Amino acid sequence: MTVKPMNIDPTLCFIGGAWEPSRGGQTLPLINPSDGAALCNIARGAPEDIDAAVQAAQAALDGTWGRLPAFERGRVLARIGEEVLKNIDHLTQLESMDVGKPLTQARNDVVALARYMEFYAGAADKIHGETIPFQDGYTVYTLREPHGVTGHIVPWNYPMQIIGRSVGAALAMGNACVLKPAEEACLTALAFAQICKDAGLPDGALNVVPGLGAEAGAALTAHKGVHHMSFTGSVGVGKIIQETSAANAVPVTLELGGKSPQLVFDDADLDAALPFLVNAGLQNAGQTCSASSRILVQRGVYEAVVQRMGDAYKALNVGPASDDLNVGPLISNRQKGIVDGYIAKGHDLRLVAQASISSNAPEGGAYVAPTLFADVPPDHLLAQEEIFGPVQVIIPFDTEDDAVRIANGTDFGLVASVWTLSGARQMRLAKRLRAGQVFLNNYGAAGGVELPFGGVGLSGHGREKGFEALYGFSTLKTVAALHG
Repeated sequence: MTVKPMNIDPTLCFIGGAWEPSRGGQTLPLINPSDGAALCNIARGAPEDIDAAVQAAQAALDGTWGRLPAFERGRVLARIGEEVLKNIDHLTQLESMDVGKPLTQARNDVVALARYMEFYAGAADKIHGETIPFQDGYTVYTLREPHGVTGHIVPWNYPMQIIGRSVGAALAMGNACVLKPAEEACLTALAFAQICKDAGLPDGALNVVPGLGAEAGAALTAHKGVHHMSFTGSVGVGKIIQETSAANAVPVTLELGGKSPQLVFDDADLDAALPFLVNAGLQNAGQTCSASSRILVQRGVYEAVVQRMGDAYKALNVGPASDDLNVGPLISNRQKGIVDGYIAKGHDLRLVAQASISSNAPEGGAYVAPTLFADVPPDHLLAQEEIFGPVQVIIPFDTEDDAVRIANGTDFGLVASVWTLSGARQMRLAKRLRAGQVFLNNYGAAGGVELPFGGVGLSGHGREKGFEALYGFSTLKTVAALHG
């Protein structure tokens, strides 16, 4: 089967508003995670393609795009959001096949992409400088200006959502973007490029070069014409990107991994908590940086939570993305091997439940049965390392201090959640937990495009989403006028 995003040849790159073959002349196969079969071939972008894309982006800044008023940029982004929704069915199918997401989850990602465009469309002309009281005879004020050419390397787990929160914010601030999507899943990135062109985005404001991270990604990170880098992905690659960008003194936004906890206290509303406890760990088959892979439960309700979560796991349906079940396949059989290896390392733990994989699941698909462990020591490998698969561990605690110590006891700090009816405890823990986001009696706040997102420690630095992303994609200039 050959899949074409927006009737575009997927073996092409999008540079300067035009579709063209890679200058390296090579392609890569794209695999369907649900059955292991090839979907199509994509361009294997070369360093020369990255160079051309950076030059096209700079030309856009020097030309039409760079001269466009902020409110006009907003109008373009609004049209892009409208075009995304017009193509919702097509984008849903592409993302589902490409990533292995159940159709409902893929459709939610399309809606999120449109929402990012809508939000940043409205925000584009609302980033203001300020005047600063200074010495007599001076007028001093600040300007928020775009960095210039911004590089964006997005992962395979949420291509559309991360394009929305990264590229959307960068464009709103007036930057011109070069996007390198993950080689495992880039069809919706290519489709988005055509949508932007159809919506009237000036040529060169967005350029998309698929390819390998070690080739196209490395060339983008090292390019001296790039003025800001945005990366979402693994800790190891994030460190490499930061080191490479440092050679050019380029600022970097890093959104990396997580080992996010949910803390369940004896007074928690378990009926309200249960869907969040399970779904936050298994969304996108657990391949989510903010997945809740650790469930910390106070002794008084510990066995009740273990029982309820175990029952929920046994009711899960796992199978091909097109069947639109609870859980689909992992992105690849390579990732399946990694996750299976982690599950095997839990042989000494209490296995609570393991979901069943549908008999309808093709043999070549990258399926892993969601697995729930209990009585897990806080220092166990499965409680410390990011698994990036459908695996959750339940850890008991006694006191509030115990819960905080365990929750903060990893190298990550992305998201945390607290389940308690005590308002005082909610406020205390919101301050004490080491995380970029803390949710009280919920998890994720339904995505919340308005809510700043990012982490501490090995979860990265910088913030995406909301107005904070606009600040990150801009530089502050101070103007001091001496007039007497």
